[in-house]
Amino acid sequence: MAVTFSDLHTEAGLKSLEAFLSGKTYISGDQITKDDVKVYAAVLDKPSADLYPSASQWYECVASKLASSFPGKASGVGISVQAPSTEAAPVKESAADDDDDDLDLFGDETEEEKKAAEERDQAKASTKKKESGKSSVLMDVKPWDDETDMKKLEEAVRSVEMPGLLWGASKLVPVGYGIKKLTIMLTIVDDLVSVDSLIEERLTVEPINEYVQSCDIVAFNKI
Repeated sequence: MAVTFSDLHTEAGLKSLEAFLSGKTYISGDQITKDDVKVYAAVLDKPSADLYPSASQWYECVASKLASSFPGKASGVGISVQAPSTEAAPVKESAADDDDDDLDLFGDETEEEKKAAEERDQAKASTKKKESGKSSVLMDVKPWDDETDMKKLEEAVRSVEMPGLLWGASKLVPVGYGIKKLTIMLTIVDDLVSVDSLIEERLTVEPINEYVQSCDIVAFNKI
């Protein structure tokens, strides 16, 4: 079974996250995982320690882990938050497959589910070469100026398709003077996709460079 968080930029969404994290250090266990990075990317800013103590502590832990992986000096950005909703967004359970496009989090598997997963893996292994390791990447995509159509920019970015590349959740983050950047998650198969080549040969060349000025890797984690 999987757990889905929604509207994490609202009060209702933060309430559901706070309830889920009560008594926990991380989303899926005692160590940081790709689940924490996914949810972290969907939260616009650090939750209030007074209103959401568990979520606030979790946010600090994840931010600290990511910061230690990228010791460069950050210039800092501002985050705008939309008007909060008055209703709490429930934590929904679904039977959806693991997909990096959403925030689904796996719970405990039953023996039947484990057996079914093993059978699927064996079937895949008989028809194709075993995949190499994967990595989860958080990327900032910057426009040329405040007149750039950010919707078209995101469409252009997501139009890039190649084996081993899967685009995930995204959000627009203000950087100042009316300019916003696109922060987007992606999952790559390490032997098939080079992030440097993706940026240099696909995202910053024609026709996409009509909208994209530059791309920066914010976080890179092995899965």
